[in-house]
Amino acid sequence: MQTTQVQCEICGTEIKGKPTKVNIEGSELEVCSTCAQYGTSVDTRTQTKQQTETGKKSAAKKTEKKPAPKKTKFEGPTYDLVEDYDQIIRDIRERLEWTQEELAAKIKEKESLIKKIERGDITPEDSVRKKLEHALNIQLTEKVEDVDTGEDNKSKNTTLGDIVKIKRE
Repeated sequence: MQTTQVQCEICGTEIKGKPTKVNIEGSELEVCSTCAQYGTSVDTRTQTKQQTETGKKSAAKKTEKKPAPKKTKFEGPTYDLVEDYDQIIRDIRERLEWTQEELAAKIKEKESLIKKIERGDITPEDSVRKKLEHALNIQLTEKVEDVDTGEDNKSKNTTLGDIVKIKRE
């Protein structure tokens, strides 16, 4: 039997034993004993009168819900926009002897959008990028290889502590 390692949802440390469930500003989190001080324990929290009454009514009608199937992350190749997309678009358009207005008309977009893309002011959305690739017969994306950091990415998930700084009292 394989045991699953549980990480604190605030600081990310591995929790040995049973994690503590706490409520922090309306969110229930599984945390280590150190971070448990930042919330109210879910087990000792008192229920409101309304929660108790609705619990009694629904207890008779309770049917066990099946958990939703876990969504798996697609592990396919990743593509990014090439770095010099603005120069490529401009060069090909000029080689075809099209004005920015003509290119915009061909892909059914505004001329101002083409100007901003060619200046590098904005990155084209996927739908616009695909239209440009089709009209100019070019490829504006490149395959990006995953960088191996040497760490097991599956065991280290992003935690709340990675994002938020905890205020010390």
